[in-house]
Amino acid sequence: MSKAKGTRLERELFHMFWTNSWGSIRVAGSGSTSLPAPDLLVGNSKRFLAIECKAGKEKRYIRRGQVEELVEFSTKFGAEPWIAVRFNNMGWYFLGVDKLQDTKGGNFVVDKEFCKLNGITFEDFIKE
Repeated sequence: MSKAKGTRLERELFHMFWTNSWGSIRVAGSGSTSLPAPDLLVGNSKRFLAIECKAGKEKRYIRRGQVEELVEFSTKFGAEPWIAVRFNNMGWYFLGVDKLQDTKGGNFVVDKEFCKLNGITFEDFIKE
């Protein structure tokens, strides 16, 4: 996925939260610092979320270190760590970091079917 597409999708999710009465901020350059930083910080006065956004056609691999950094940041910030995934022709799905599937190489993988079975749609996610 290109950097431009990733940025566009992060902005899409950013606006979706605002449209649904959640505050949201996009952390520009989140992947370019040596310190842990999520793609989005989101809150609604009851919940505070640190979100790492991923997108792809059918399947997406996620580096274990990226998930560990999300958890580290979330712990220090007092936020819930979440992975938001959007595949082509599908809406956004949210996965808790404890729901991710391990790969043989020690990282994680998610695909469309896994998200449908284990993820939470955006609409249900903002109701929680």
